[in-house]
Amino acid sequence: MISRTRLATVPCNHKAGAAAAHAPLFDSGRNNGVAMPFERNSEIFGEGENADYVYKVLSGSVRAYKVLSDGRRQVTAFYLPGEVFGLESEAEHSHSAEAIDKATILMIRRSIVFSAAESNGDVAHHLWALTAAELKRSQNHALLLIKTAKERIAAFLLDMAQRLAGKGYVELPMSRQDIADYLGLTIETVSRTLTALSEGSTIQFMGSRRIVLRNRSELTELNA
Repeated sequence: MISRTRLATVPCNHKAGAAAAHAPLFDSGRNNGVAMPFERNSEIFGEGENADYVYKVLSGSVRAYKVLSDGRRQVTAFYLPGEVFGLESEAEHSHSAEAIDKATILMIRRSIVFSAAESNGDVAHHLWALTAAELKRSQNHALLLIKTAKERIAAFLLDMAQRLAGKGYVELPMSRQDIADYLGLTIETVSRTLTALSEGSTIQFMGSRRIVLRNRSELTELNA
């Protein structure tokens, strides 16, 4: 949880990357919020805390998760540079969020977001689009969890490749444990499936987290 004192001491002068959202409200150069640095694995907000802010990833990456009643962790989403998160329908956060790696997060008061949406059609439209995209992401994630392990991995890699466009490879910021907790698999199954795809020349490892998608058509077929 971020204290108000800490928020007041950080100016918002960080420039978002090329993937940044285009709505004026989420432009970090307009001083609508504050840009906060977060260290690796540090909490941005916790489940049940007041949803006073809306967040945008300026750099780094974020995981959202819930801790289940039996103590297991379910990762519900990953957020990459330019993506907005923390939009809640209720007054409290329904999950927790942590920085996966060193990150800079733009934080805008929820009251400012809703006020701007009431008076600015462009902001209202963009807010609606963000909400619809988040709902679709949640639905797709639920459908993903009924697929086979290979189908889940294929869908995940294609999704990351699309969201990290512009490179000839996928640089995954998250660990295999994060991926396992997102896909509802064990870390052993994730590693075994990635190895099988690599041995079949569908993907190629260029490091522990850098992956080249050598046969996208096969991955797409698995994801159909």
